[in-house]
Amino acid sequence: MIASVRGEVLGIGLDHAVVEVGGVGLAVHATPATLAGLRRGEQARLATSLVVREDSLTLFGFADTEERELFALLQTVSGVGPRLALATLAVLDPDALRRALSDGDLTTLTRVPGIGRKGAERLVVELRDKVVAPVAAAAGPPAQARAGADGTHRDEVVEALVGLGFTARPAEQAVDGVLAETADADAATLLRAALGRLGRSR
Repeated sequence: MIASVRGEVLGIGLDHAVVEVGGVGLAVHATPATLAGLRRGEQARLATSLVVREDSLTLFGFADTEERELFALLQTVSGVGPRLALATLAVLDPDALRRALSDGDLTTLTRVPGIGRKGAERLVVELRDKVVAPVAAAAGPPAQARAGADGTHRDEVVEALVGLGFTARPAEQAVDGVLAETADADAATLLRAALGRLGRSR
């Protein structure tokens, strides 16, 4: 198993980054939040998981080992493959995912594209006892993040989109469009929604 990679970021796409390791450019699939933390030409280190199939070798990257462990845990559930596991982590950060599983929050889990009510129920039944719910105090930061979404987070998300390869003006328009509809969006939600708008406009 390739547990981690470290090297220069050669390129960043909407769903992957290319990291040069030992002279070889590795395509590493990751969530928008993880990709937003990377910059072309800079060094990066990602925790990784290599998924081997008969016709492919696919490398998935994560900001830390906690995300990688949740990625592996999700795949122990019947019907959940690596793509759906990654999509789950793209929509729900680790704390939100663990909280939803512990609380049996089906509404939150079904926000993930590809997970219906039955799938959410299966996730809760099989994983509830395998995760530790975040302490109550962990609920504080998201509220603070939402409060500042129309200020600080706008600039952060625009910068992240530019880092992903979008030009500044379309990035600003996409972010402003999302904020006009959901003024209290946190940074991760704002980034995902803006990426969706930019993807539709291409």
